[in-house]
Amino acid sequence: MSVVSARGARVASIDVMRGLVMMIMMLDHVRESFFMRFPVNDPMNVAETEPGLFFGRVLAHFCAPVFVFLTGLSAWLYAHPSSGPRSPAGFLFKRGLFLIVLEICVVGVAWAGQIPPAITYLQVIWAIGMSMIVLSVLHRLPRGVLIAFGLLVVFGHNLLTPISFQPGEFGYNAWTILHDRGFLDVEGLKIRSSYPLLPWFGVIALGYAIGPWYASATAPEQRRKLLLRTGVIALALLAVLRGFNIYGETLPWQRGADALHTVMSFLNVTKYPPSLAFLLLTLGVCLLLLAWLERHDNWFLRASATFGGAPMFYYLLHLYVLLGLKTAALAWFGPNYGQRYEFDHVWQVWVMSAVLVPLLYWPCRAFGDFKRRTSMAWVRYF
Repeated sequence: MSVVSARGARVASIDVMRGLVMMIMMLDHVRESFFMRFPVNDPMNVAETEPGLFFGRVLAHFCAPVFVFLTGLSAWLYAHPSSGPRSPAGFLFKRGLFLIVLEICVVGVAWAGQIPPAITYLQVIWAIGMSMIVLSVLHRLPRGVLIAFGLLVVFGHNLLTPISFQPGEFGYNAWTILHDRGFLDVEGLKIRSSYPLLPWFGVIALGYAIGPWYASATAPEQRRKLLLRTGVIALALLAVLRGFNIYGETLPWQRGADALHTVMSFLNVTKYPPSLAFLLLTLGVCLLLLAWLERHDNWFLRASATFGGAPMFYYLLHLYVLLGLKTAALAWFGPNYGQRYEFDHVWQVWVMSAVLVPLLYWPCRAFGDFKRRTSMAWVRYF
């Protein structure tokens, strides 16, 4: 049975889109596990980053914005089931808290490989959790006001870049959480805010605001046209604002030594916090893909939907699989770069990712089947 006939094209496309970016996520996390002697800056150094590493990182740029955006959209679908509207406030708030606890107690341990981690990193799961908590309040706004809020944050937060605070100054911790990456000034604790939150509040608000496009009363062709039109507008704005270095990115692009490096320079956008150029690129492509998925169905997309139907299960599973592989490789082969075992070439990162994703399909499928059968409420959190 196809995923479209099983769940309906409008919902299936969301799971497929989510699954696609989760598979891409594997590539970046394999890099962070086995190729960290070549760390990538933000934005990257185009002259010193080989194309295989650069484009792997650019692909990974799509993961966080697509996931946050679809979290907002999924929240709207939760609030508007076929049985009639219901408030998503409780679900959003509880799930948001749950994700924050997972980030600190489970995800952080997977990355550090020790209990407790020496440094507590507040990363993407923290950002999604906090965004859900904020959305548990914002969803009450009229749709027009919510759209205005989302656009104001997404388009306007780059104007805040010149603002900064030094450790010990009033407002430093709040600004580090909201806009500037860095260590929090907390006595006795080492906490790093890796995902500044403010832009993500705008992204999740816009995801919720497009929910009516996915209402059962909306004709598929109308939804597809809305997705296409909005995606094209986003990419056209990127072409103008980024193309002429007008606004939306702190690092201007410039002509490189060849066409490849010129393209790399143009695509070299800032993720922390996500610049307007970063969000126009990633969300613009996301909208076009969602429109394309409305009309397509094949075995690969159905496999993607399997991953997208059990997102948190996949996320935790792949992190602990990578931790196990790192530990086993270090014990078996010994360290070859400092105290770590790492690959010699970037192509090995791509190969390992291509091998691991299919292997994780079967446990994700089994969990997805269990999730659909069980009456245990907590399982839907995964």
